[in-house]
Amino acid sequence: MKFYETIKEDVQTVFKKDPAARGVLEVLMCYPGLHAIWMHRIAHFLWQKKWYFGARLLSHISRFLTGIEIHPGAKIGRRFFIDHGSGVVIGETTEIGDDVLIYQGVILGGVTLQKKKRHPTVGHQVLIGSGTIVLGPVLIGDGARIGAASLVIHDVPPEAIAVGVPARLGLGFSGKEIQEMTDNKLPDPIAEAFNFLGKQIGTLERRMAEVEKREGVIVELDQYVEEKKKEIVRMFSPEEDFSVGAGI
Repeated sequence: MKFYETIKEDVQTVFKKDPAARGVLEVLMCYPGLHAIWMHRIAHFLWQKKWYFGARLLSHISRFLTGIEIHPGAKIGRRFFIDHGSGVVIGETTEIGDDVLIYQGVILGGVTLQKKKRHPTVGHQVLIGSGTIVLGPVLIGDGARIGAASLVIHDVPPEAIAVGVPARLGLGFSGKEIQEMTDNKLPDPIAEAFNFLGKQIGTLERRMAEVEKREGVIVELDQYVEEKKKEIVRMFSPEEDFSVGAGI
C-alpha cells in the first residue's frame, strides 16, 4: 500500500472508531494514538533493517510525545487504533492483527526474561478495554472483546468475551452480538455463577420448606441470614429477585 493511502486509511479508521472526531485537521494534529502508530511504523522498519539504536531512539521519542510505548519489534496490522492512549505499553514480541481497537492503560506485556516469544498475539477485529493487562504469549482470537480492567493470562477463543481478574470467559454470543456490546454491557461470568447458585439454593430451600410443611416441622427463619441473602442478590443481580417463591 502506498504511503498516502496508508495515511488516508489511518485517518478514516479514527473517524470510524471515535465519534468525538470532528475534522481531518483535528485528527492529524490532536490524536496521539495516531501519531504513535505512524512513528512505530518507521521504528519497525528500522528494526527490521537491524538499525536497532535508531529504532529504539525513535520509539523513546514517540513515548515522550504521546505517552504510548510501543517496542519497535512489535508487529502491528492495518487500521489499528489506540483511543486516548495514555499509558499503553506494547512489548517487543507482540503481534496484532487488523482492525484492532485498544483504549488507554492497556498493557501487552511479557512474563519471562528469556529471549523468545513472550508477549501476546492479538487476532483481527479485537477490542481491549481500558486498563486491561494481557501477560505472556497468550492468543486472543479474532473478534474477541476484553472488558475494561481485566487481567488476561490464558488464551481467549475467537468471538469470546473475557472479563475480570483473572479474566473469565463469557461464551455463547454471536459475532454480531459481540460487536454491538459496549464495556458497560459485557457479561460478568462471576455474577452469572452467583446467580446460578442463588437459583439452585432457592430451589432447594423451596423443596425443603415443602417437606417440612408436610411433616409439620416449624423452623424459624434466621432474619440475619435472610437479609444477607437479599444483599448478595442485589449486589450480583440487580435486575433479578430470587426471594419470590425461592426462600431467599
